[in-house]
Amino acid sequence: MTKGKRIISGTMNWGVWGKQLDTSSMAELIANCVELGVLTFDHADIYGGYSTEAEFGKAFLETKIPREDLYFISKCGIQLSNNSSPIFSNYYSYSKDYIVAQVENSLQNLQTDFLDLLLLHRPSPLMQSDDINAAIYQLITQGKIKAFGVSNFTSSQIDLIQESHPIVFNQIECSLLHYLPLYDGTLDYLTKNKIGVMAWSPLGKYYGNHDNKRKRIKKALIPLMKKYEAEEDELLLAWLMHHPAQIHPVVGTTKIGRIKKSVRVIKIQMEEIDWFSLLVASQGHEMP
Repeated sequence: MTKGKRIISGTMNWGVWGKQLDTSSMAELIANCVELGVLTFDHADIYGGYSTEAEFGKAFLETKIPREDLYFISKCGIQLSNNSSPIFSNYYSYSKDYIVAQVENSLQNLQTDFLDLLLLHRPSPLMQSDDINAAIYQLITQGKIKAFGVSNFTSSQIDLIQESHPIVFNQIECSLLHYLPLYDGTLDYLTKNKIGVMAWSPLGKYYGNHDNKRKRIKKALIPLMKKYEAEEDELLLAWLMHHPAQIHPVVGTTKIGRIKKSVRVIKIQMEEIDWFSLLVASQGHEMP
């Protein structure tokens, strides 16, 4: 499992795809996360057009934080067009050589000898379990990854590739605004098979939407904000974390104040009636 609090710090927006933090700002953010007990950092090789991992690695060295105190996640599998490697169209690749090469690149960029967890970023219709398992076997045997997981995979896709090495996490889109995994069997399968759950976009773009669903949720949140002495984003995370799958939210903010609020959420014990009131608001209809 991950280290520290259940909250995971997502780095996608740290670099050129987002806040464009310089080395000192990134080092300060890493140190602040660690001080708050957020010790797990989520990466992907493609973030920042293949630049953010190296920027994070440089900042990590500046912090002088022992590597063994932290938990590094990275993903591979998406071939992304960029200035150094222009391609006609983005695509997925899960050959043994590609997986191994991307992990070695991530290790170099992150200034580390190993990844605590490697995730396959998105499922490919052309992926072959033999290639994937051969790559994972080599990487684990060499000590370059400690554990293996997936991201955005269905239960059947997990069954397809889970042979020699257990899948320990699936990182999926899940939130009050995207509650499909509660009903389509995804969380049931992961719970039954003791596969951990990480949720990207755990707020579900709540602050970027102004549709009827968001208005209904906002109305339902108003009395709960007073009851739990919490803000909207805290209650959205509390709702997600109340699920028995023990979901780990991947929080993508670079603002330390929001990270502090995310950590506070762990203490919120949401009552079932309130949990269902928010689900009803999101669905737009009463429970059957």
